[in-house]
Amino acid sequence: MAPFDRVPGIRPRPSLGRRLDMAARASFPVTCTMLLMLLAGVPFGFSEQAALIPGVATISVFFWTLFRPTSMPPVVVFPIGILLDLLGYLPVGVGVICLLAVHGFALRWQRFLARQSFVLIWAAFAVFAAASAVLGWGLTSLLGFRLLPFGSAIFQAIVAIALYPTLAVLFSRAHRSIAAPEQA
Repeated sequence: MAPFDRVPGIRPRPSLGRRLDMAARASFPVTCTMLLMLLAGVPFGFSEQAALIPGVATISVFFWTLFRPTSMPPVVVFPIGILLDLLGYLPVGVGVICLLAVHGFALRWQRFLARQSFVLIWAAFAVFAAASAVLGWGLTSLLGFRLLPFGSAIFQAIVAIALYPTLAVLFSRAHRSIAAPEQA
């Protein structure tokens, strides 16, 4: 039973349609994240487009872990990381570790950050995105047995930080409307 169903009061009978609606609303963050990653992987013809995929994944995992942690558990972050590895041509496991690290830190700081202003959340995301990019660079260098150029990690972090406000506005609107299971 969902947490909002435990509240006493009159509510609709849990019909099949209502249960499907609740499941669709609860799975919206994961579905949206994977679709955005696939969309970012479509070749649009501009250089350095590959940096969009980890940026979108990091933003989505951070935002949904912060504001709807029940819809973004670690079990779901794992396949998102595998998809990131496959779309970004990374060694398998690098994207998983980076996204699970972002998820863990966002979950750890959730009580504090969820009540803060947008600017402070954006600053915290900037730190998490930079750390995730450096971690991904380090793991990829380690698994490739060679030191890769550090500029790609910096560019990936900058893309994620710059893209955060746009996606956060869209996600916050969805968080209050279509992704809210309590409105089912």
